Amino acid sequence: MYSTRACPYCVAAKTLLNNLQVGFEEVFLDQQPELWSKLSAENNGWRTVPMIFVGTEFLGGYTDVKALHDEGQLLPKIYSPC
Repeated sequence: MYSTRACPYCVAAKTLLNNLQVGFEEVFLDQQPELWSKLSAENNGWRTVPMIFVGTEFLGGYTDVKALHDEGQLLPKIYSPC
């Protein structure tokens, strides 16, 4: 998950993943504008955080991941064999 330190949606995403006992790596973009721009360009211009990935698959932000969870699709994406 790519995030910033002052983002309430990032906090919500971390809370959701922690409640689901899903491990994740967090990369802060606060001081990395070049990386943020690169990620945006690689993901159809997505500019907001969090940017949540499972492996190399971009899932979206908090509301996208929450919707996947509510539909029962998040955990299968996370735990499906590669």
